[in-house]
Amino acid sequence: MKARIILSILGLMMYMGISAQPNPLKYRVTLKDKAYTTYSLDKPEEFLSERAIERRKRQNIAIDSTDLPVCKSYIETIEITGGNVVTKGKWNNFVTVAVIDSLIAGEIGELPFVEKVELVWRQPKKVKTSSKRDSLMNDPVLSKVKYGVGQEQIEMCNGQKLHHAGYKGKGMMIAVIDAGYHNLDQITAMKNVHVAGTKDFVNPDSNIYSENNHGLGVLSCMAMNAPGIMIGTAPEASYLLLRSEDADSEQPVEQDYWAAAVEYADSVGVDLINTSLGYYAFDNPLDNIRYHQLDGQHTLISRQASMVGVKGMVMVCSAGNSGTGSWKKITPPADAENVITVGAVDKNRLLAPFSSVGNTSDGRVKPDVVAMGALVQVMGTDGNMRKANGTSFATPIVCGLAACLWQAFPNLTALELMEMIRFSGDRSEYPDNIYGYGIPDFGKALSNE
Repeated sequence: MKARIILSILGLMMYMGISAQPNPLKYRVTLKDKAYTTYSLDKPEEFLSERAIERRKRQNIAIDSTDLPVCKSYIETIEITGGNVVTKGKWNNFVTVAVIDSLIAGEIGELPFVEKVELVWRQPKKVKTSSKRDSLMNDPVLSKVKYGVGQEQIEMCNGQKLHHAGYKGKGMMIAVIDAGYHNLDQITAMKNVHVAGTKDFVNPDSNIYSENNHGLGVLSCMAMNAPGIMIGTAPEASYLLLRSEDADSEQPVEQDYWAAAVEYADSVGVDLINTSLGYYAFDNPLDNIRYHQLDGQHTLISRQASMVGVKGMVMVCSAGNSGTGSWKKITPPADAENVITVGAVDKNRLLAPFSSVGNTSDGRVKPDVVAMGALVQVMGTDGNMRKANGTSFATPIVCGLAACLWQAFPNLTALELMEMIRFSGDRSEYPDNIYGYGIPDFGKALSNE
């Protein structure tokens, strides 16, 4: 009853021209089933692109009930109850709703088709203002070396052999899920990047090129195609740029955004997903992850990531940068099954101190591989190259080369490709929880030794 009164007051305020505050709470609503779906597995073209369907056919992957969208009738009932649906996830069958009062969430939880309701976001005290663009210089140093400043990081993984053989990612589509791609649209040295599309799952009305700069650096490691400045690991691939990270706060709802971004990438038909994001500590310590929960299934983000490979895509994710802190361990979704988790080494092939270590709580080897992640060359928001540290940047180095390797062996399944990458590592005979299978040798993988 109280929820109905609140809705009535809200409507009256809007009628009188009084601006209402945004919904201050968001809940993840897990649903019991898809019993009243209006979609059919016999007509997948209604919810998957032709490219996505073809990828499944090529790998003999069946389209199943997890691919069916969330029931429209359930969404309508939730919205009538007072929840504003902001995100949907079909693989784990949930919706994320914004509400003005926790009592509404209680009413939603009593609906017969709802399994559980979890609070995943509270409005931060500080509300973000509009993003201001950084100043541009667009005057990077030009080298006589074709790979420019990126030569060392690609040669560590013997990736140049893929390029020399003609495999530079052409025809492959890579989704990058990150926090923003600041100034990408204005940087001269990145004008040759093939952007297939963009989508923001945090704020659909934002400009993804005015947000955080993390994704820009990540993307540059793969996508740059500027001879003498830097050649990335997959310069001829196309890139779908997605935003799921809300830099204003650290709350579980970002996993919901991330899950939606993964499903969008799948439906569009991407081949690989690069994600240099991870979550174990939140603004509310009660939401923090514990080591025994690193089993690939506890968190929504890890459950979602564990499904990527069986949908026919290769996910490459960062191990995390907690090596020098009290946590030390990999950060979800790095604990997921069927993904390539990447740690960081320095130019001497020694583990970077910040690189998170494994194993998972159920004993699986993590990280899977390592690549250069200390003093990596990345693009800065001013249009010039700079050096950065993080498993965030080791990850796209591997992801781009994985795309090139798949171009060379198009008949491999996603799971087979990931296994090939692992066993090309220089520690593949004795993998451990620090280096995993070691530094992958993509030249070795190409020759199929």
